[in-house]
Parts: sequence; C-alpha cells; structure tokens
Amino acid sequence: MIPGALRALERFLLPNACVSCDRTVERVAPESLVCGMCRSRLRFLSWGCARCQQPLPPVGPCRFCAGWPLALGRVCSAVWLGDEAREIIHHLKYEGFVTLGQTVAALIARRVPRPSANYLVPVPLGTQRYRSRGYNQATAIARGLSQRWGLPVAEKLLTRKRETKSQTALTPEERQENVAGAFAATPPPTARWQGRQPLPARTTPQQVRQEQSAQPGRLSAYNAAASATTERRGGGRAAASAPGGWVGKGRAAPSPLGNDGGAEIILVDDVLTTGATVAAAAQALEAAGWSQVSAVTFARALPYADRATGA
Repeated sequence: MIPGALRALERFLLPNACVSCDRTVERVAPESLVCGMCRSRLRFLSWGCARCQQPLPPVGPCRFCAGWPLALGRVCSAVWLGDEAREIIHHLKYEGFVTLGQTVAALIARRVPRPSANYLVPVPLGTQRYRSRGYNQATAIARGLSQRWGLPVAEKLLTRKRETKSQTALTPEERQENVAGAFAATPPPTARWQGRQPLPARTTPQQVRQEQSAQPGRLSAYNAAASATTERRGGGRAAASAPGGWVGKGRAAPSPLGNDGGAEIILVDDVLTTGATVAAAAQALEAAGWSQVSAVTFARALPYADRATGA
C-alpha cells in the first residue's frame, strides 16, 4: 500500500514526459511514456498483401516479399515508421527506456490479432551489442506481448552466431548478405522429419526460386493456406480480406510442443525494413526443425513513394 501510494505521489509531482514530443503525459495514463496526441499520430498499417501486409502494386503480385524464403510465413507490423514511431523506437533501443516495450506491445496487440502459436521468439542481438546496451529491445516487446496474448517467450531458442554490422545504411542486397547465416536455433525436443532433411539456408532470390521449383507441393500448400484467409483481386493478387489470423489460419491448430516438430514460432522484432533479418532467422529455425515461422514487428519502414514525398 505504502509503495503504491508513494509511486502515485511521485507521478503526481513528477509526471512522465512523452518520449516523442516532451509534453506531459496525461494523468489518465500516468505510467505511459507516450502521450495521447502522439499515439493518435501513429499511422497504422492497413491490410494489403496476404503474406507481408505491404500495400499491393497497381498491377501484378506483391514484390516486397517475393524474394523471401518459404521458411517465412506471415509477417505483420502495427505502424509505419513515421516520426512518432521513430522516436519511440529510438528511446527503446538507445536511451534505456525498457518499459517502452510494454507500450509497444500494447500498440501491436491493438492492431495485430492474437496468433495461434506456441512461442514468441525475440530476434537476438549479437553478444557485443547486448553487452553494450544491457538488454534486447525485441525481448522487451515479446514479454509485453506474452502478457497480452498469453504465449510464452522462448528467449534462448534463437541465438546470433556472429556479430553483424548495423543495417541502417545498407542496401537491400547488403542487408541480406549481412545477416545470411547469422542465426542458429535449438531444435524442437522431438522433431520428426518424416523422411526429409533440414533445408539449407537460402540467401538469394535465385535460390528461393530454385527451391520453389524443387518443392511445388510445399508452395501449393502455402498458397492454399494463404487463400483460406484472402480474397482474390485483379491479376491474381491476393489481399487480406480482414485483419485476422496468420498464414495457416483454416488449418488444424498447431501441434503441442514435442509432438511432431510442427509447433509454430512467432518472431518478434522492433522494426522491419526489407525483411532480411526475420527471413534469415526463419531459415535458421526451419533448418533446426521448426516447420511454421511467422513474424510480428512494431514498426515498418515507409514505402519508398512515401519517403520520397515526405508523406
């Protein structure tokens, strides 16, 4: 009682300042670090491509996720990386505001439906970066989502085998090369491969197309699962009909851990730019025996057209 009263008095005398605009946070949400005005300015993603949620081009299929490996299923993001979202991420990653992970998780849960998965797996940092920062921002977000979705966080399931360069100034091709083979995953306890071997890591669109040609049955199964929650649009493009579910909705519920290696993993990260990092992580998980991997991020880099016009 006394600690709670002291904390309430502290918040009354020293209210939080918004990390985005420095205004005083409203007393209706005294524990928040983002004011209501900045929350209202966040741009939530609408629903475009059935797999990656990116806005579809005027003609033809989605090109944003065309080069992603088959190991990576549905990828959802809550908001576009505008000014307010960028400030939130900056303070979460570089200023030590770990509690922003709860704010970010609440915003994700507001937009992204709860997946029928077995584990939330934060994308790991390299050892040096973790020691320098003292925490992993993806883990902070995953723990917040765990409280809201009721899913366990498996922090040690995925590790980073080597240090990688900052991806901020890299081209899409350089990002892909930077994280290729950077992750390792722990296999499911009793994964049964049913006669097939783990797939090698794939790092280029050409290798992805070769895999698709070699495994037409698997690609058809993916398309069938995606079609269960999508409507057909002109030119054979699939767009999400509603913000519900993940790839695989309409299939049977995921197997319990240890049954057949079919447990579903949801990767958690702060920002998605090209998808190179979550794609590399998904490849490592698939190679270890996890057959269903999706991902969720708080923010997503603005489409090039929006960045060019300043929208």
